[in-house]
This record gives sequence, structure tokens and C-alpha cells, in this order.
Amino acid sequence: MSNLEQAAGTIELPQTNRDAARPSADRRRALSSATLQALSWLAPALLIVIWEAAAQGGYLSPQVLPAPSKIMRTAFKLTTQGTLLNDLGVSLLRAAAGFAIGGAIGFALGILVGFSRIAEALIDRSVQMIRAIPFLAMLPLVIVWLGVGEAEKVFLVALGVTFPIYINTTLGIRQVDPKLLELGRVQALSTLQLIRRIILPGALPSILTGVRYALATAWLALVVAETIGAQSGLGFLAMDAREFLRTDVIVLTIVIYALIGVGADLIARWLERRLLAWHPNYGAAR
Repeated sequence: MSNLEQAAGTIELPQTNRDAARPSADRRRALSSATLQALSWLAPALLIVIWEAAAQGGYLSPQVLPAPSKIMRTAFKLTTQGTLLNDLGVSLLRAAAGFAIGGAIGFALGILVGFSRIAEALIDRSVQMIRAIPFLAMLPLVIVWLGVGEAEKVFLVALGVTFPIYINTTLGIRQVDPKLLELGRVQALSTLQLIRRIILPGALPSILTGVRYALATAWLALVVAETIGAQSGLGFLAMDAREFLRTDVIVLTIVIYALIGVGADLIARWLERRLLAWHPNYGAAR
């Protein structure tokens, strides 16, 4: 064997070892991800076990905090009657409509303010003033404007969703690396190409963070909206249960809100993994 062949053999061996080690590293990464997912549910599961034990042992009054098993029986009963699914569907539709409207407005305003200092001077101060007004302070005026029908509830959700997406869209555009912009100009990219290939992808992590905050805010606004004049929805279900001191139904609606929040956050995380697969901080977590 010549010296050249020996040298080639010594070069190929480390690469072979790296190829053999890669599946093992992938398995360890997958195992670590699965372990972390299991650990994330450990505290809620332990809390439910302690809650059930305290309720069954008589340490918690059913009128104060019913046992999880009682809440599950209530959920099953309301589901078979069709009440729970109907109210859940109504609330989801309201939240989806408000999120679509508010998200579109927030994104459009964020794009304008992010790219134009003139638009910022014209728009930003007014938006910040409205953002500082609590939902409960706005509610009487919104009822005067829109009544207590569906428009009032969708409006409040849209109002709450607009601000997180607006702020994070503006911030994401402003934080794009100037070196990347200079590189795009050197490559003779047009303004539209610069926006599509560099600015919007660079702002996408911040925009998706705004989406996550907006999903949580949408449910907060909907809870406020459904406590006034609603004839259906989870908020109406909770307020109706309050009149009859049905603590199990009230706690059930709270649990449903929590589960919807977790589901919405999982959707947002999935969008991050899909849309930001090119990003080193997100692609590595896939």
C-alpha cells in the first residue's frame, strides 16, 4: 500500500466514526426531548393527585373546591347533554374570529410602523394609549357602541390580540441585523426582495412570540366579554353555574380554559419549529 492510500485511509476513519456516532446522538436528543416532555407534566399530575386525596380525605369542602373526579363526572354529564360541546364551540369561534381580525390589524400596523418613521409618529402614540386602557374600563363603552351581541365579544378579542402582534412585529423589523441588510444591497436586491428574503424572515421569531402572547390575551378578553349578556359560551356557562352555586361547573370551565391555553401554546411552538427550521436556535430543537 502506498503512502497516499495510507493517508486516505486515516482521513476516512474519523468520518466513518462520526457517521456511526450520529444516529446515537440523534437517539439521545430524542430521548432527552421525550424525557423533558414527560417532566413538564409531572407537576400538574402530582397536583391533581394531591388535590384528589385532599378532597377525598375531607380536607376540602365540595362547595369550595370539588374533587377532580367530581369535575370529570360533571364534564361527562354536560358532554352527553350537548351543553359543554356547544358552549366550547361558540367560544372557540369567537376567539378565532377575534384573533383573525386583531392579528391582521396588528400585523399591518406593525409593518407600517416598522418600516416608516412617519407612520410611527402618526400611529404609535395612539396605539400605546389605547393599549394602556384595561378591558374592564373599555367594556361599558363597547356595550354602548355594539350592544351585548357577538360583535361586542369579537371586538374585545380583536382589541386584545392587536397589541402583542403589533409590538412584536415592529420590534422584529427594527432588530434585523444591519449587516444582513447591507449584504442584500450589495447583492443588488430590490426593496421587495429585501423585505421578503431578509427583513420578514429576520423578524419572524419576534412575530411568532407576539402570536403566543396574543393567543393568551385572546382568551383573557373573551372571558371578560362572555361575562356580560352572553347566552352561550364558556363564560356564560361559568356565570350561570355561579347563580346556582355549582362550583364543579365553575372549576370545569377554568380547567378547560387552562387546557385550551396549553393547546394554543403547543400550536404556536409547532409553528415556530416549522417556520423557523432554518434558525439555529429553533431548528436544533426539532
